[in-house]
Amino acid sequence: MKIDVLSLFPNMFAPMQESIIGKAIDRGSLSFSVTDFRDYTTNKHNNVDDYPFGGGAGMLLMAQPMFDAIEAIKENDDKKSAGHVVLLDPAGKKFDHTDAERLASYDHLTFVCGHYEGYDERIKTLVDEELSLGDYVLTGGELGAMVMIDATVRFLPDVLGNRESATGDSFQDGLLEYPQYTRPADFRGMKVPEVLTSGNHQKIAEWRLKESLKKTYLRRPDLLEGRQFTKEERDLLDDIKTELDEG
Repeated sequence: MKIDVLSLFPNMFAPMQESIIGKAIDRGSLSFSVTDFRDYTTNKHNNVDDYPFGGGAGMLLMAQPMFDAIEAIKENDDKKSAGHVVLLDPAGKKFDHTDAERLASYDHLTFVCGHYEGYDERIKTLVDEELSLGDYVLTGGELGAMVMIDATVRFLPDVLGNRESATGDSFQDGLLEYPQYTRPADFRGMKVPEVLTSGNHQKIAEWRLKESLKKTYLRRPDLLEGRQFTKEERDLLDDIKTELDEG
């Protein structure tokens, strides 16, 4: 995958060279580049923002630097494309697990990070979709872009050491992940559930499903709304509710 980012603060993306993403870049599984779109201004003061027509508070990012920066990315691409362009915008769709998996299907992604009060609306003709981390406003799109990139890259082949790491994560099947343990089996009197050391894979799978359902029911019941439950899931959830009522 190739990822481009348009930002006024390229140094903020230094963490992208670390950890799993850094290793993916070193192996050649991922190409990552940040473009400072201030380099594409044409005014003598290198301004990238200006006052909004009609008045109002704050400054807006101008269209010209962004258009020229996107054109430069296209010129440097073998397919003369900026790929799938994502605009970081508080008004965009709230980014989630399914978006990360979907974005991982593209060969080329370009993330556009804004600052100031907002964008000249014409910039949005360059993008394929607008995404947001949540219902709040950050000082810029850089942190949001890094979160989305990190969540997306995990789905690329050979990025994680174990392919099951991504498929077993929370939200992958619409449920939160079950509790997990490692050695020692008894730490300061806190013991690993016996079922996990039993060697009975069927019982382990049932325990994990039940614990996932329980955690989701208690912490994120909204994830269960509209879910098409299997008979096993429905029976386990009924057991969970009965146990909680009795407890």
